[in-house]
Amino acid sequence: MAGKFELQGRHGKSRVRVSRVWRRPAAAGGHVIVEWSVAVSVVSDCLPSYTSSDNSAIVATDSIKNTVYVKAKECTEVVSMEEFAVILGRHFTSLYPQVSEATVTIVERPWERVVVDGKPHSHGFKVGVEKHSTEVIVKKSGSLLINSGIQGYSLLKTTQSGFEGFVTDRYRLLPDTRERIVATEVTAWWRYPFEHVSQLPSKPFCFTQRYQDVKKVLSETFFGPPDVGVYSPSVQNTLYLMAKEVLMRFPDISSIQLRMPNLHFLPVNLGSKENPLVKFADDVYLPTDEPHGTIEATLSRPMSKL
Repeated sequence: MAGKFELQGRHGKSRVRVSRVWRRPAAAGGHVIVEWSVAVSVVSDCLPSYTSSDNSAIVATDSIKNTVYVKAKECTEVVSMEEFAVILGRHFTSLYPQVSEATVTIVERPWERVVVDGKPHSHGFKVGVEKHSTEVIVKKSGSLLINSGIQGYSLLKTTQSGFEGFVTDRYRLLPDTRERIVATEVTAWWRYPFEHVSQLPSKPFCFTQRYQDVKKVLSETFFGPPDVGVYSPSVQNTLYLMAKEVLMRFPDISSIQLRMPNLHFLPVNLGSKENPLVKFADDVYLPTDEPHGTIEATLSRPMSKL
C-alpha cells in the first residue's frame, strides 16, 4: 500500500541484443549462432523507491542487462531461447529475495545455415524471414509458464480458396466467389504444459525442434497436398484446421492462438467498355495490406488456456 492507494510496479530492461556462438566441429554439425532481442521484467518488492528516495531494494536495469550477457557466456552447450529464458527467470527469482516474478521475452533473428553445392555449410549463415519468439514467466514459488510462437510467417495460395454465403445486407458489396488468392501473415502463440520448474524434463526438451515442427504443420495444413492442394472456404476455417492439426500432432502443446490477417489481392480492371485496357481474367491483381481483414482464434485442450 502507498498511503490510501494501492501501488503495483515492475521494472526491467528491453531490447537487450545478444548473440551467442557455439563452435562445434563440422562433424558434429558445425557452428551454431543465435541472435536474440531479450526483454526482462521483474516484479519486485521495492515500493519505497516509488514513494520515497529509498532505492536500496532496486535491482538496476543495467544489472539486468549485464546478467543477460553473463548467462549467455555460462551456456557452454547449445540452448534454445526457451531454455535461456527459463535460466534467466530462475536466476532473478532465486538470487534476489525481493523479486517474486520474472517475465522474459525473446525474439530471435532467424540466422539459417546456408547450403553450398547441396551441402550444409559448417559456419555460413543467411538471414531468414519469420521469427521465433517466446515468453516465459517464472515465479519464486517455481510456478512456470512457457509460450512460444512465430511472427511474420507469410503464406499464399493462388487458387483453391473462396468465400461465399456470408451476411447479405445494405452494406455488402463483396460478391460470392469460389476462386481467389488467399494470403496471410501468420502470428502464432502456443503454450507448453509445464506449470512448474520441477516438471521440466530431465532430458532437455527440444523447443527449437518443436518450433520447426509446428511451422511445418501450419504450412502443410494451409497448402494441402502439393499436387492438388486443399480448398479453403474461409480464412476462419483454414485457421481452425491449422490450429487443430497442431494440437492433434503434438500432445506437449496445450493450446495455440493464431492471428491471420487476410491480405487482399484485388482484381485489376482498367479502362471502360469502349476502351478496356486490362480485363481481369484471374491473372492481374493489385496487392494491398491496408485495410486488411483480421481473423484470430485460440484452440485449447480442456482445462487449458493461453
